[in-house]
Amino acid sequence: MRVKTGIVRRKRHKKWLKEAKGFSGRRGKCFRLAKLAVQKARQHAYKGRKLKKRDYRKLWVVRLNAAVRLHGISYSQFIFGLKTAGIELDRKVLSKLAIDDAAAFAVIVEEVKKHLVELKVPNVAAA
Repeated sequence: MRVKTGIVRRKRHKKWLKEAKGFSGRRGKCFRLAKLAVQKARQHAYKGRKLKKRDYRKLWVVRLNAAVRLHGISYSQFIFGLKTAGIELDRKVLSKLAIDDAAAFAVIVEEVKKHLVELKVPNVAAA
């Protein structure tokens, strides 16, 4: 018995073309180009998800650095103080606090500074 692939092939092609909908030129119309374009787009999307995490962490670090320098302490000293004081807040939460609730952030910074003075870390003024 002979089996033809017309229906199966059409379904497979339509699946790829549906994913390539909106791509410019023949990349959204021709199966061969659409398949390559979708595969490349998936690679970029995967890479982009990793880069997004990296970019957000960079943003939080920059914001925290600016915020703690207003209180007379460097970012690295602040993070060291957080770890040794046992304050388990991540950079995302701290950045959000620095922007939205400056008073609460100031309390955290003062606590860290007190802890750093106890540890006798140089260049840290007493709170």
